[in-house]
Amino acid sequence: MEFNKMSWVLAFLGFMFLGGICKADGATHFYDFVLKETNFTRLCSTKSILTVNGSLPGPTITVQKGDTAFVNVHNQGLYGLTIHWHGVKQPRNPWSDGPENITQCPIPVGTNFTYEIIFSTEEGTLWWHAHSDWSRATVYGAIIILPAANTTYPFATPDAQETLILGSWFKGDVMEIIEDALATGGEPNISDAFTINGQPGHLYSCSNETTYRWLVDFGKTYLLRVINAVMNEEKFLAIANHNLTVVAQDAAYIKPITTPYIMITPGQTMDILVTANQPPSHYYIAATSFVDGNVTFHNGTTTAILEYNGNYSTPSTTPFPTLPDHDDDTAAENFTKQVRALASEDHPISVPLNISTSMYIAVSINERICANSSCAGPDGNALAASLNNISFQTPSTSILQAYYGGNTNGVYATNFPDIPPYFYNFTGDVANNTLYPSFLTRVRMINYGEGVEIVFQGTSIIAPENHPMHLHGFSFYLVGTGSGNFNSTTSPTTYNLVDPPEVNTIGVPKNGWAAIRFVADNPGVWFMHCHLERHASWGMDTVLIVRNGNTSESTIRGPPAYMPPCSNS
Repeated sequence: MEFNKMSWVLAFLGFMFLGGICKADGATHFYDFVLKETNFTRLCSTKSILTVNGSLPGPTITVQKGDTAFVNVHNQGLYGLTIHWHGVKQPRNPWSDGPENITQCPIPVGTNFTYEIIFSTEEGTLWWHAHSDWSRATVYGAIIILPAANTTYPFATPDAQETLILGSWFKGDVMEIIEDALATGGEPNISDAFTINGQPGHLYSCSNETTYRWLVDFGKTYLLRVINAVMNEEKFLAIANHNLTVVAQDAAYIKPITTPYIMITPGQTMDILVTANQPPSHYYIAATSFVDGNVTFHNGTTTAILEYNGNYSTPSTTPFPTLPDHDDDTAAENFTKQVRALASEDHPISVPLNISTSMYIAVSINERICANSSCAGPDGNALAASLNNISFQTPSTSILQAYYGGNTNGVYATNFPDIPPYFYNFTGDVANNTLYPSFLTRVRMINYGEGVEIVFQGTSIIAPENHPMHLHGFSFYLVGTGSGNFNSTTSPTTYNLVDPPEVNTIGVPKNGWAAIRFVADNPGVWFMHCHLERHASWGMDTVLIVRNGNTSESTIRGPPAYMPPCSNS
């Protein structure tokens, strides 16, 4: 929903005054997002939640490839927060990326901040969400990036499109849930339901009348855009009696995959062709958890209805899709291993072959020692998480502003390690190896233009499971995955350097590894973290800072005239 342009004059002049407007070939769009508390009734009870413009999900941003959008966020809520534009590379513009105290401080209550969202090579479906504590549980929405003018899809133009966003619903206050968990050191409460477009569906209490319905016409083909905005669970999704043809992931086209189900991690998006070719009736759309670790999770199933238009008798029984078991890692792998980049003449890829920066990152759940075993986690300690045995401590001010202003003392150090501090049998009997991490704010500096390879190594410390890792500011190539410990000699021989998928979020297999590559061609401060919110809250994060290059086009743009103030800067 676009709004009256009059409210934009001051914000627009602010960008022109100091930061400037990035030259773009596409159109410019303007949106107003009003953050406010709104009452919603779900699962037989009513509660107040933070929303954008009073809706759940929030408004959809629709652009064409290469466009720019200005989003003026008015914070009329109860606490400061930020918004992140997940998967948008934001070339040279980390100022509008959004993670709290990484690229900006939170927008104070009663004020507003304008984000400049620069779309470049992305085409397909992305999403936006709050990036402050657990506020993204209710503050999220879709981003639809249509083909640029005078271009089209690499498949027959669909007759229509639909967006389904998977979410989590908590009866309690989400901010209190994570605050209490961090204070006690135990697991945060699991969600009470999953949702499709904000509705739990028929299998949850008091939800029959509000189940989301997708109306289709027989014989038409639809472009279904699926977004996993769930907080802590990966998802299997299927539609009864209908095949799914996946044609894009994370706003990049892939070779079409026809499948009865998908597995999608938090943070990922998929574009899927669905043809309404079954006898006109009602068919369940269902999504359930994929959790292959010994961890607590919500084991419910959210549903929507695919409903054919026309005259027919309402079925006495609605067909339900067959979904894999929640711990079926074979089913998950069978889907994900099929994903390959389209890699066509119109949609080429460029996998870096000359690697000058290599990182091997152990991904772990850990403990923080509590005096007198007074915490609610394992052994009376507090649960924590780490990358290379460093549990990231979010500073009280913006890393980007400290870096850009040259005043980094006490904010962060630049010695994030390229390898784990100890080598052990990461996926076997780990004993107490690196059970207790260091709690620090460490970043990794990377020179502009370097070819980067990162191998994420899963570990079996405390609770091994699949980890959806997300990198801001880039799409990267998933060149390889495997089970067990990565072997620097033999594992690279299995890499796919021909048509690896270009994505922004990948699942690191339980007790396995995943290798990604990208060129560090986007100067700025970029957050990298697990997209399971409890893991991110425990410290499974770090920051990559890409230095400026030697030209103006390889240098961070100047900041806008106004940034939200940092109280401790």
